[in-house]
Amino acid sequence: MSDPGPNTTITPRYDYAAYYDENYSYYSPCNDIDGREFGRVFLPTLYSLVFGLGFLGNGLVVCVLVKHRNQTNLTDICLFNLALSDLLFVLTLPFYAHYSVVSGWTFGDFMCRFISTCNCVGFFSSIFFMVVMTLDRYMVIMHTQKVARYRSLRAGIVLSMIVWLLSLCVSVPDLIFTKVTNGLYGQSCNQALDSSALRLYNILSTNILGLVIPLLVMVVCYSRIIPILVTMRSAKRHRVVKLIISIVAAFFLFWAPYNISIFLRFLQVQGKLSGECNFDAKLKLTITVTETFAYTHCCLNPIIYAFVGQKFMKKALQMLSKWMPWIHLSSTRSFSDSSFKKSSVMSRSSDVTPTIM
Repeated sequence: MSDPGPNTTITPRYDYAAYYDENYSYYSPCNDIDGREFGRVFLPTLYSLVFGLGFLGNGLVVCVLVKHRNQTNLTDICLFNLALSDLLFVLTLPFYAHYSVVSGWTFGDFMCRFISTCNCVGFFSSIFFMVVMTLDRYMVIMHTQKVARYRSLRAGIVLSMIVWLLSLCVSVPDLIFTKVTNGLYGQSCNQALDSSALRLYNILSTNILGLVIPLLVMVVCYSRIIPILVTMRSAKRHRVVKLIISIVAAFFLFWAPYNISIFLRFLQVQGKLSGECNFDAKLKLTITVTETFAYTHCCLNPIIYAFVGQKFMKKALQMLSKWMPWIHLSSTRSFSDSSFKKSSVMSRSSDVTPTIM
């Protein structure tokens, strides 16, 4: 959470308290009181909502997969790690909600580095696991016989370790350069960087690794998968196609506005766009709104990747009925064993192909 000023960089972890401490050399300081007041109300509310929904949804996914770990396959391992990534991400939001309310960081330098790094690792690992699951579906559908023997439990564990390690490597600048600094409105937790190369790294990593490559992989893989699914003799093939389109559309609609806005911010810091106060205020407001909107995508992941599968849904309902016996979950009986055999591709939890094939 940092703002791209002369000593800060653009990252997925924005420092809204530092937003209004900026003083660019190429234009006069602007009055951002209205923006600060808006962020003080808007951010805690939305962060709290995203935290609550994301924690409940992804927590339930983790609990169900842990309970049925003896039936785990590669898809479930990816789904489990996707839920962990989203949990790691949403657990940082209460700190930033408090940060935006008091307009200052009160948790110390260590927590500043730790929370910022966890936020970044959760952000990238969630997207990377979505890419892995997309590639896994592609290989299963397009090269079923060749990849069957490689989709083992060990392969899933090794693949997960690689993704987590890659996410940590991408997040190293947050770990090293994030610190508590003194601003006009109190202490801020942000990256204190003077290097234009590191600022460029942050904008490229966020846009290239966080949007362009994942979206490209999804579009290419699913554009090859959909014609295969359409030709299959399955009553649910149209629902599966709609679900695939929903995955790509949701990812683009939730993340593209945010990535575009921070790229415009980067151009403004480089002096390529106007520094006029009205434009500056609108751009800051756009980043605030689009970032929070993008964060809600982690609440949709359990729905898109887990709960659409009838097998997973029944397991989740059975677990909820044990936790809350006073609630009559009659829907748990509506999922017969025969319906499980027709469960969607997006799940085995999300492994559509073997079922339809």
